[in-house]
Amino acid sequence: MRVSPVLLLLAGAAAPVVAQESKPVKTPTVVLVSGPQVGHTAPDFTLAWANKDGVGPADNPYQLWRDRGKTVVLAFYPKDFTSGCTAEMQTFADQYDTLFGPDVIVVGINADSVDTHQRFAAKLGLPFRLLTDPDLKVARTYGSYDSSGRPRRTVFVVAPDGRVHYRNSKFNPMDPKDYSALGAAVREARGS
Repeated sequence: MRVSPVLLLLAGAAAPVVAQESKPVKTPTVVLVSGPQVGHTAPDFTLAWANKDGVGPADNPYQLWRDRGKTVVLAFYPKDFTSGCTAEMQTFADQYDTLFGPDVIVVGINADSVDTHQRFAAKLGLPFRLLTDPDLKVARTYGSYDSSGRPRRTVFVVAPDGRVHYRNSKFNPMDPKDYSALGAAVREARGS
């Protein structure tokens, strides 16, 4: 039996098409960014807090509006006592004077309890407050929430006029460049 050269040609041409179709197709990932953008007013909020010395009084929660006129760093992070969060908060503490300075307000925010925050802050000797956002309402408002049920690591610098001056929605606690960019943004917001 003779096979037509045209059939062989067609059979050869079909093979690469089949091989190409069997490769997995990568679908692009889309990340929706919500929350306040740079230049917009930072939404006010009120949250309970703790620091290395204890749990803050219930009648004196942290309120962002009270720090109007100061530079404020809002650091959303997933969970106390985890490796990445410990690295981030420890770096903030170790480099506090060079990254922020004495006139800058720094707060860490996640859903952990004030008791857990107090133990975490005491263990690391953190010179700033940790705020509890148990229902993640503030994290959602700031676009720092993901489907894991925990805040996404996001850092904001709020300028003295109450506007967002800097936002990093993918802050990497292991990348020195992210700390450098944060420090520069704080200095710029302070007018240094």
